[in-house]
Amino acid sequence: MPLLVPPTVPVGSLAAHPQPSLPAGGGVRLRPWAVRDAPAVMDAYQDPEIQRWHVRRADSVAEAAEWIAAWQAGWAAESEAHWAVVDAGTDALLGRAALKALNLADGSAEVAYWTAPAARGSGVCPRAVEAMASWAFGTGFRRLVLEHAVANRASCRVAEKTGFAPEGVHRSAWLQTDGRHDVHTHARLNDTAPPVLEGRG
Repeated sequence: MPLLVPPTVPVGSLAAHPQPSLPAGGGVRLRPWAVRDAPAVMDAYQDPEIQRWHVRRADSVAEAAEWIAAWQAGWAAESEAHWAVVDAGTDALLGRAALKALNLADGSAEVAYWTAPAARGSGVCPRAVEAMASWAFGTGFRRLVLEHAVANRASCRVAEKTGFAPEGVHRSAWLQTDGRHDVHTHARLNDTAPPVLEGRG
């Protein structure tokens, strides 16, 4: 069945090239995941806050390696784009940033992220989200959606700092380990001016 409008992002335009690394300023870089990251991923998912909001844990390095393989496959399938957020100097893992549910036809995607406990409070996550959003918009995506549980105030601050405007609340939308949560939806459009992050370098 032919579409009546061309896709916003041409099919095949992502998979035709290796997934890029993205500078994020402030000594932070986004790079494609590697199998060597599995031990650090497993360690990160022992953190109670990551478990609380992402509703999963990794019980072994092998399991974390399987997740990484799936994240890598998302690029080739043009269904997801996952990055390791690392220290630009040491390559130590600081967090994860991802664009999920890539819709090339509409030019939309969903933003996801977490920050390792030792890196919290240093501006890593806003830098990573801003770098990822800039790449997405430069690639042709038109709309990025960021959702978080209303109780997750830290995630809401990331959305606010990176220019994702609030759009409303979905009541009782997510089931977490402590029960159902209302979800706050933010979005950023390609015509939105990028925010000025403090100390950005």
